[in-house]
Amino acid sequence: MGKKQLLGILVLSVLITGIISCDKLLPDTPADDEILDGPMEGLTPEQRRIFLRGDVAFNDEIFSVTNGLGPRFVATSCGSCHAGDGKGHPFTTLTRFGQSDTLANGFLHLGGPQLQQRALPGFQPEQIPVGATFSKFTPPANTGLGLLETITDATILALADERDVDGDGISGRPNWINIPSYCLLRPGTVERNGKYIGRFGKKAAVYDLLQQTANAYNQDMGVNSTYEAYNTYDGLEIDPEISNQTVLDVVFYLQTLKAPIQRNENDADVIAGKQLFINISCSKCHTPQLQTGLSSIAALSNKTIFPYTDLLLHDMGPDLNDGYTEGTALPAEWRTPPLWGLGLSENSQGGQLFLMHDGRAKSIEEAILLHGGEASQSKINFQQLSSADKVRIIKFLESL
Repeated sequence: MGKKQLLGILVLSVLITGIISCDKLLPDTPADDEILDGPMEGLTPEQRRIFLRGDVAFNDEIFSVTNGLGPRFVATSCGSCHAGDGKGHPFTTLTRFGQSDTLANGFLHLGGPQLQQRALPGFQPEQIPVGATFSKFTPPANTGLGLLETITDATILALADERDVDGDGISGRPNWINIPSYCLLRPGTVERNGKYIGRFGKKAAVYDLLQQTANAYNQDMGVNSTYEAYNTYDGLEIDPEISNQTVLDVVFYLQTLKAPIQRNENDADVIAGKQLFINISCSKCHTPQLQTGLSSIAALSNKTIFPYTDLLLHDMGPDLNDGYTEGTALPAEWRTPPLWGLGLSENSQGGQLFLMHDGRAKSIEEAILLHGGEASQSKINFQQLSSADKVRIIKFLESL
């Protein structure tokens, strides 16, 4: 064997050894039920391409002074507030201000409703105006949003009990909101006195994911589109800084992110915890199962889902009354947050939990004990459980 052949074999051997060694160092691919991001099943090849475009726009595009950022802003990208499409952290918590009743926000001319606490050089960040009430909103997880968008108004209204006719102390109701002209009404949309049912956001003050996305570009990053064409700095209309196609790609990405997958659902404690959750009436607001309606995206249509929400407003008592509100919601009213994905929240929150609308609860049990108002009896029921049964409920919630 010649020297060149021998040298070639040695080099090949080193390369193979290196590849094997590197392969051992690489982490295993996480199981599908351990991550929140990823497309739902049933998308066509073309839909998967749109999903990937939206994924890049949402998670990879960073804004700066050269491509439309600001001049005032909260964040420089969509993904910076939703790591891994999960919940935000106190560092990414938003401040909303200016509305204290169901009439209107009287501070829109002073920068409301969102505080833009960062600014480009030469500009001053916003400050909360004197006399304006405000609330902190921790960014929610993104997954399963398209399925929630496809729930019909009729389903939401059937869950409502505004006058507590059944006498159980729970009187969920929709948030009736004004919507932008660019929103396309979904099939079966119900209108009441010129207002429509909101379903997204802490107060259910957003109609659909197009409104959510266009607002986020405009209010979070100061980036204008034809949907939200005004500059948040001076209120003047300016040329688009992002294309409609990019906005729609991000909307599609959010619509088709998979729903969180429950883990350990056959564990005896998880099963028992779910039954206890139902027994103490938590499921009267955190509705376990819903059915989607029709959608132009076939993968969203007529699906049975398990989000643990009724998408309704509930009075949560004085301790959760920040004096700020949106739409026709009262200051103490909050939309029931979906619980699916709760057990993976730590992954995007730096290894610990920041729950409730503003992240004030540092554990699931603390979040339960902060419930008041319509949830008071359920909280009392939880407090009266044995320690073992409390652990079972927590274990169930961690499985979601």
